[in-house]
Amino acid sequence: MGLGSKTARFPAMKGHIRIQPDRLDAIDLEVELDARSLDASGKTDTAYLRGKSFFDVAHYPTVSFSGHRMAMTGPTTARIEGQLTARGITRPTTLDVTFRDPPARAVGRDPVQLSARTTINRRDFGMTSYGLVVGKNVKITIEARLVPG
Repeated sequence: MGLGSKTARFPAMKGHIRIQPDRLDAIDLEVELDARSLDASGKTDTAYLRGKSFFDVAHYPTVSFSGHRMAMTGPTTARIEGQLTARGITRPTTLDVTFRDPPARAVGRDPVQLSARTTINRRDFGMTSYGLVVGKNVKITIEARLVPG
């Protein structure tokens, strides 16, 4: 028995962020991934993950996160509470976020770069197959450059 790791990417995404430097707890962060663009670095894995038994992109073409509460944990780190939706199922999720620059300095239309991480139980979103290859806990990382609205 061996251990390994696989990575799947969603290269097509869009989103927006609104930050008020004087009121950082009231963030508006929306990220939408095009699940049809999923790439698992191999035709077989990609097809399976896009298929009916996993993401079912024919019926659920997007995966999204919507966050509206942020607690700063450092000058450039925070936790953003929100909702993650995949396969039409929405669950509360918290992202651990690192901003390139302190969000308290966000003004005007300067881009906001961030890296966000969380771990979900994929079974909570109806992804119960492929159990011998994909563990139940899946790490999600979002790397984004967003323009404030």
